[in-house]
Amino acid sequence: LEMSSLGDKDILVLRLDLTDRSSHEAATNSVLKHFGKIDVLVNNGGRSQRSLFVDTNLDVYSAIIELNYLGTISLTKHVLNHMIQRKKGKIVTVSSVMGIMGAPLASGYCASKHALQGFFNSLRTELTDYPEISIINICPGPVQSKIIQNVFTENLAKSIENSGDQSHKMPTDRCVRLTLVSAANDLKEAWVSDHPYLAVCYLWQYAPTWAWWLMNRMGKRRIQNFKSGV
Repeated sequence: LEMSSLGDKDILVLRLDLTDRSSHEAATNSVLKHFGKIDVLVNNGGRSQRSLFVDTNLDVYSAIIELNYLGTISLTKHVLNHMIQRKKGKIVTVSSVMGIMGAPLASGYCASKHALQGFFNSLRTELTDYPEISIINICPGPVQSKIIQNVFTENLAKSIENSGDQSHKMPTDRCVRLTLVSAANDLKEAWVSDHPYLAVCYLWQYAPTWAWWLMNRMGKRRIQNFKSGV
């Protein structure tokens, strides 16, 4: 294993709140002051959701959009201004397979990821004069992380009681490696998932009628499990 050649000057850690949009310009300037440039922005902040729409307060949906969508595009806006001046850079956004498909108990989360997909796919078409600026969307399936412990529920004050088993999910380091490979190769969109979730992505993309049929069957069972606390 090679020893890292990074020194203290090569690492800068800044606290950042995606919902505090007024702080994003100063954070960007702090990075530029330290490093002189920003080569890559990885948008990886967000929270998921586990609740039925009929039971969920609308302010939960507002909070999801504020964090997952508006917070992400706010930070992107400040970094992109710098990349346009340099005519170079990569913007890597961690979307989700939920940005491609719909799923029960996650309507607000799905909506925020669909919003990111639509936004960045549109932004890419506005940057045709800057071929060295890459817009890269990563769509992971289930990955081992603390995302479940931090999900939104029916109301903003309530946290999840049972986060469940994570062993069936993709290991975090594998997801990171595949994300880096995708970014290095300037893939516009990468689905980072194991089967059966990956197979469902293909169904949703190429045979949506079958995908809707399958999701209705799977969704019914998932909702029953959710209601019984599994």
